[in-house]
Amino acid sequence: MRIFLTSGCTRRPSALLFDVNDFDETSRAPWEWDVKRLAASATVAPRQNGYDDATAADITRAGVRSYRQRMAMFAEMTSLDTFYAHVDAETALTLSKAATPVVQREFAKARKNTSARVLAKLTVTNADGLPRPVDQPPVLSHSSRLQGEDTVRTFLERYRATVRKDVQALLEEFRLVDVAHKVVGVGSVGTRCFIALLLDRKGTPLFLQIKEAQPSVLEPHWASARSSQQGQRVVNGQLIMQAASDVFLGWATGEDGRHLYVRQFKDMKGSVDNASLGPAALAEYLELCGWTLARAHAQSGRSEEIAGYLGSSEQFDAAITSFAKSYAEQNDHARLNEAVNSGKIAAVRGV
Repeated sequence: MRIFLTSGCTRRPSALLFDVNDFDETSRAPWEWDVKRLAASATVAPRQNGYDDATAADITRAGVRSYRQRMAMFAEMTSLDTFYAHVDAETALTLSKAATPVVQREFAKARKNTSARVLAKLTVTNADGLPRPVDQPPVLSHSSRLQGEDTVRTFLERYRATVRKDVQALLEEFRLVDVAHKVVGVGSVGTRCFIALLLDRKGTPLFLQIKEAQPSVLEPHWASARSSQQGQRVVNGQLIMQAASDVFLGWATGEDGRHLYVRQFKDMKGSVDNASLGPAALAEYLELCGWTLARAHAQSGRSEEIAGYLGSSEQFDAAITSFAKSYAEQNDHARLNEAVNSGKIAAVRGV
């Protein structure tokens, strides 16, 4: 589970929210799977930072406890209050006792992550007077395998039908200028991803990321996780779980039958490097993660039932922390290499 700072306004960015991000695997499935995933990550992170098992357990327990306590809070709230609830990142920073200058710098960087900044950083002006993304192989490139602008333009018309009417009207003010292929993160290697540059009549840029969505890894394990349109699944999951989502979120099927979804690229988003946080700051970070996850589940599920199951004791906290420790024991790269070398796990090494 990754937590990002994201713009929290439907019109113009005015506040930074601490919220959930990365929805490629989002599906309807048991809520405790998310909590276990959060706890496992909460245990692995301090271990990678060199902290001992006791410190890692304390940090993990802080995140799980926060989830339980916040879920109890949401269970007492009305549906509308839950819907409008959010975690204001700057308020959280003000209340923090352990936030570092690194965290404050990330807040400042997030505010600067706009299309105008991306335009200056990733493009050059061609002879035709229009900005074009500069090839930065292997991360960004105009390759022979890239879908042509006409294909992307047709896709964008299909996509436009899946966003709100006011956003449809806004997109009519923009025209496609260029599209480039972008290499994505490890979890999405091998999938299609493009950056489309659009300009309005005054030359104001809008960067849209078009990303392929494949079936969720949850599908084989939970019947209700299956979806007929994977891009729609990703977008719907994000709209439900986030307190304030990107207004440009949409989806469509490409001419080759691939399921894709669209979001704005670099829209006041940022993240905090866990390795830069001390034990106290990391514990606070996990408390925010637990709070945010509880809000997402309260919006998408039954907060009263979950809160009733969790109870008021620390029994759940201890059980999930114990699970996370056992799970983290498997997160050993040296053991993975040994298994690959012995043939126990089949793998193809990168070149």
